[in-house]
This record gives sequence, C-alpha cells and structure tokens, in this order.
Amino acid sequence: MSVADAPEGQARLAAFLKGLQQWGWTEGRNVRIDIRWGGGDAERTRKNVPELLALGPDVFLASGDHPVVELQHATRTAPIVFTMVGDPVGAGIVESLARPGGDTTGFTLFEFSVGTKWLELLKEIAPGMKRAAVIREAGTANGTGFFAAVQAVAPALGVELTPVGVRDGGEIERGINAFARSAEGGLIVTGSAQTAVHRDLIVALAARHMLPAVYFGRFMATGGGLICYGPDFLDEHRRAAGYVDRILRGERPANLPVQTPTKYELVINLKTARALGLDVPATLLAAPTR
Repeated sequence: MSVADAPEGQARLAAFLKGLQQWGWTEGRNVRIDIRWGGGDAERTRKNVPELLALGPDVFLASGDHPVVELQHATRTAPIVFTMVGDPVGAGIVESLARPGGDTTGFTLFEFSVGTKWLELLKEIAPGMKRAAVIREAGTANGTGFFAAVQAVAPALGVELTPVGVRDGGEIERGINAFARSAEGGLIVTGSAQTAVHRDLIVALAARHMLPAVYFGRFMATGGGLICYGPDFLDEHRRAAGYVDRILRGERPANLPVQTPTKYELVINLKTARALGLDVPATLLAAPTR
C-alpha cells in the first residue's frame, strides 16, 4: 500500500523489490508479493486490508499511518513492517522506537526537528518573508509535531505562523487564498498523505500567489515547488526490505527497533526561484545532503 498510486509510489516499490533481491528474494522464484494501492483514500484502504489478509501473508509492508492502523485493527498476529509513518509512538502504532512491542516495526518518515530546518531554509531563500502558512494535517501526530517544531524557532526568525488544514482541496484552496491576501508570506508544506495527494494543487496555488514554499519531498520540488528538504524515501524502502527479510527468516518485529531516516535530500527548483524573483544563496547551492 502506498500514499499515492503515482510515479514516486512506483519508484519506492521498485526500491523495495531491489532491496529484497539483494537479500536473496526474487518474486516468482522464492517469494510471492501481492500489492494494493491506497492512493490516500481511506475507504479504498479499508477495502484492501481484508483482501490482503485473506491471502495469508507471512509479512505486510505498509506505507503511511492509515494503512498500518487499519492492518493493526484487523490482525494482531501478522507481522507488519511500515514505512513513511511520522510518529509511530504518538499514533499508538508501537510502544517505543527502541522496543516496538507487538508485531509491528519499521521506519519513520521524519524526525519532527526537520520542521525547524524547513523554516530556516525558507527564510534563507526568501529573507523578506515575515509570515508563513504551515500546511499540515490537523488532528494527527504529524500535524501537531511538525507545527510545534516550526513554532519553536519562528519567533527567533521573526516569522508569524498560520496553520492551514488539508482535509480536502477546498480547505487547502480557501486557506492559502486567505493567507495570500497579505504580503511577505511563504508556505511550509509538511509531510502527510493528504499533502502528497494534493501536491499539484498546493504547488499551483503557491505559483499563483507568488509564495515561496518549502516542501517535505523531492517529488514536490521536481513537480514545480521551490525547495524541498526531506528524507530519501527510496533509501527508506530499500532498508525496509532488510526488515522483511529478517522477519521471513524467523525474527520477531518486537525485537527490531524502529529506525529513523539516515539520508536527507535538499532539492532546489531554480526555474521556480527565477519565476519568484529569488536569488538562491550560494550556501544553499553548495549544501551537501546527509
């Protein structure tokens, strides 16, 4: 299951399959893989879960908070390896990162401290910005955690924050349109299934209102967004293959600690920067990823 049945979702699947091959598992030879795409649609995900359970899998790979929670509600015995979950402890998916407990473990999407980096980058590329709309999924551990991280550094950077929800496209459009009525603004687009699903709308609104924006994933910068700073999602899925291998060989998820990202990417869309009339600092152009 993936947050989006889109090219980036296919790329993550390919990275996972390549990782499995490196551990000696080849589809059709010694492993069978059944795939369902959620596309950020909660109802579709709920329908996918019983279909997959009926196949009797030895392990699940689930991407995003909602698919993991649905699987946990449906089974307490099938091992689950997750990817792209923001706060698995806050969401009640695992007991702790070091000792997940139960039959679920995996790889977190972010450390919330990345929120401070987003605001710092946005201020560096658009130093005149004094207001920032934080596009986040309200009522979730991700939405709360990211907003708190940005809020912690906003006063020192002289930036006033405005939260904008992402329940649907209408809420996003109303929120950004209202925010853009005042000058000196920018956008911080935090990681969630809904911001991924509505990425084209968000990028288009940022361009329409000439708002510099920082995003959580490479695919949003390559899709026209100004700048992104976030984990290497392909690397996370390659690493997830290692956990699936260990479970297939008999290890218990409870004994496999939840891992945080190890590689981050900084991507700047120079065409978008020119369209916004921004000069990208040389320090950003030379910044290494980690």
